[in-house]
Amino acid sequence: MIRYRDRLTKDDRRTILALSWRDIKSPTSGGAEVHTHEMLSRANHEKYRIIHLAPLYEGMDEGEYIDGINYIRQGNVFTVIWYAFLYYKRNRAKIDYVIDQCNTHRFFTPFWVKRAKRIFYIHQLTREIWDIAMWFPMNKIGKAAENMLLRINKKDYTITVSESTKQDLISVGFDANKIFIVPNGVSFAPWKPEEFKEKESAPTYIYAGRYAAYKGIDVAVEAFGRLKKERPDAKLWILGKKNEVYISQHLLPICARYGLSWGDAGENADVIGWGFVSEQKKLELLSKATALLFPSMREGWGIPITEAANVGTPSIVFDSPGIRDAVDLGKAGYLCRQNDVDGLLEQMLLAANHEKAYQDMRIAAYDFSKQFQWEKTGTKFEEVLEKVQCKAY
Repeated sequence: MIRYRDRLTKDDRRTILALSWRDIKSPTSGGAEVHTHEMLSRANHEKYRIIHLAPLYEGMDEGEYIDGINYIRQGNVFTVIWYAFLYYKRNRAKIDYVIDQCNTHRFFTPFWVKRAKRIFYIHQLTREIWDIAMWFPMNKIGKAAENMLLRINKKDYTITVSESTKQDLISVGFDANKIFIVPNGVSFAPWKPEEFKEKESAPTYIYAGRYAAYKGIDVAVEAFGRLKKERPDAKLWILGKKNEVYISQHLLPICARYGLSWGDAGENADVIGWGFVSEQKKLELLSKATALLFPSMREGWGIPITEAANVGTPSIVFDSPGIRDAVDLGKAGYLCRQNDVDGLLEQMLLAANHEKAYQDMRIAAYDFSKQFQWEKTGTKFEEVLEKVQCKAY
């Protein structure tokens, strides 16, 4: 196992140094970190030596070898940039590629890595998320700075995960011919239709993900509250590690306004907060639900959408960057005509009240989504490396 202070030894393989502000074991890791790990771990390790450098969070090891990736952890989200710079300078003669992952945070590699070695890696732009997550004037500053900072990398070869993000990058000056889409995947084989779980007898909607304002979980609860007037038997399930502060401040007041009961797993309530569940349990619940609700303002892709489709459940999503790609622009999922409560409610009623159209959408979502597997992600990543043909010397 390689550690931060070690000098790289001679190796016949090409060496990739991947940099990011979180890794697969970081406390707040999410979809971007899953994609990163799956992409790197599925590369041919007889051909590529892969080193991943990220911050060291409390309780983590400074060095770890997982699925063919050598993880090195040093510093915090700010000082890790300095550690990455030092590590590269110490070993630059033996490093062939440097992958700079941008997730708001970035490593500014254009200032210390020559262009021939650089690969920029970004899942999504933040754009309107600044308005949701920050207050004035920080939201305006953040939005203005994003384009400026992106242009630093506009001449780099670039990896992203969706056509939406590719078009966003082109709009700020990136070369379309140097942007490569390495798609997302799921970690299980698509279920056969006969393996799908029986749907709940009442319309049942499910949200799976983090309790974050920009992901629209409050919009989902609000739309569900209105839907109950027409379908009083309907249910809403919420999966994901609970954020009790967010629940009490944002979700329970909505429930109170519509007279919705809130309960935990195993209780009989209108809205069930399941909390964290195992992967198998998550898939079972996704398969039983009528539709997954995904009213996020922006994503790189939306892995839960693909997971749900692979177990026989279509999604109802906002017409937002990344998410629209995951439902094939509305051909493989319900795409809202407007990104608000009314738009979400309209599609929820369509799924609940039009059985023939719903069954057609289930099939379309399944047929589209079953192509997204991590093995294909790794293959595409290697194809990108071959096209880039970075030269270390």
